[in-house]
Amino acid sequence: MNNPFEEETHPPHPRKPGLLAHLRAAFLTGLIVVAPIGLTAYVIWTVIGWVDGWVLTFVPSAYHPDALINRFLGYTDPGEQIHINLRGAGVIIFLIFTVVVGWIAKGLVGRSLIRWAESLVDRTPIVRSIYNGVKQIAETVFAQTETSFDKACLIEYPRRGIWAIGFVSTNAKGEVARRTPTDEKFLSVFVPTTPNPTSGFLLFFPESDVILLDMSVEDAAKLVISAGLVYPNPKDPTQPPTAIPSS
Repeated sequence: MNNPFEEETHPPHPRKPGLLAHLRAAFLTGLIVVAPIGLTAYVIWTVIGWVDGWVLTFVPSAYHPDALINRFLGYTDPGEQIHINLRGAGVIIFLIFTVVVGWIAKGLVGRSLIRWAESLVDRTPIVRSIYNGVKQIAETVFAQTETSFDKACLIEYPRRGIWAIGFVSTNAKGEVARRTPTDEKFLSVFVPTTPNPTSGFLLFFPESDVILLDMSVEDAAKLVISAGLVYPNPKDPTQPPTAIPSS
């Protein structure tokens, strides 16, 4: 029984969030939505502008988009002409030019011209080194029949017992494949750094030491960028993956 002389006490009611708390929560929610869209649009807009500025320097000024528009409208007087920054015109010109060059290069005459031009480049020491390096990278990224970075994997790095996310690029080839001490196939694995996955280490692992993951390369990249805070794999990591039936 309670003492009648004691004052009755009530537990304090939880304090309702004020207007500033609601505004702060709304601002953070909006920032999560707006920031990725804004940054993506900014990067695309900047890259398009960079390509336009580079490509249009090789195009005669009489054939620039604003010159063609003024000529179409009949504005011949420089004082009457309008200046239009038609963003993306250089990208379209670059795409058309690249398609035409690729179409010509597939023909017999184009292949002969390319061999003749490369023979001239091979006689120039500095240009030869730059051209061969860029060509090898371009062939690896764009013209390779095998898909690059189509698998995410787990490898023990930097020592046994510590696991890291990696991306399988290709099978080891050339001298690297010949010089490996065992007859087992080696894989080229790119191990990215956090939070910048564009930098990392190129390592060669025996195929038996590489554990391929079910998650996509994009999901693995999200895991690396977020420093393990975002686990994008929709499957339950506590359950073993479903066995893929062999064809």
